[in-house]
Amino acid sequence: MKVVDFSKTNSILNQYVSEIRNVEVQNDRLRFRRNIERIGEIMAYEMSKEFTYSVKNIRTPLGIAPVSTPDNQLVISTILRAGLPFHQGFLSYFDGAENAFVSAYRKYKDTLKFDIHIEYIASPRIDDKTLIITDPMLATGSSMELSYQAMLTKGHPAEIHVASIIASQQAIDHIKNIFPENKTTIWCAAIDPEINEHSYIVPGLGDAGDLAYGEKE
Repeated sequence: MKVVDFSKTNSILNQYVSEIRNVEVQNDRLRFRRNIERIGEIMAYEMSKEFTYSVKNIRTPLGIAPVSTPDNQLVISTILRAGLPFHQGFLSYFDGAENAFVSAYRKYKDTLKFDIHIEYIASPRIDDKTLIITDPMLATGSSMELSYQAMLTKGHPAEIHVASIIASQQAIDHIKNIFPENKTTIWCAAIDPEINEHSYIVPGLGDAGDLAYGEKE
């Protein structure tokens, strides 16, 4: 399974990652959301290089121009709520894509133990399409696993792209074990070494949903 870690190469994406991690910048919610969106846009551009292309003849006012454009039928699936600005970044580039939304949340048994629950899914059929599952933070990979299983109730995609901003190494290893190896690619802006006892990524950035939209009860 291919894993793309953008932190291993130098690009402007690293600047946006540094800002969403920075405690002195995080108080600006608008900037936080926009940086999440920007990272999605850059990932979408890089991901597009892996699609299948064919030449189409485009009529201009003066003649015919051959242009190579992608043929993939895209479905962008997002885990609510932190995934919304990340999703919008992808949708800004893949404006013809279909969309799916999955509500996954942690239900705590105590301060350290929790289960992941899927509460809601809205999705088109995904048979033989290119499925992009976006979630800005992959801590354990459990939410991503359950969201993927929920999406499979809508069909079986031809290929899968898992897109995250910050993932733990544990989550990457988990996804490698769960997702089909021959048709899955993992895209990350950074991979952090560990999670703490509360299953938050370290050094991570905190709670992306709260930083984007405000704290919840």
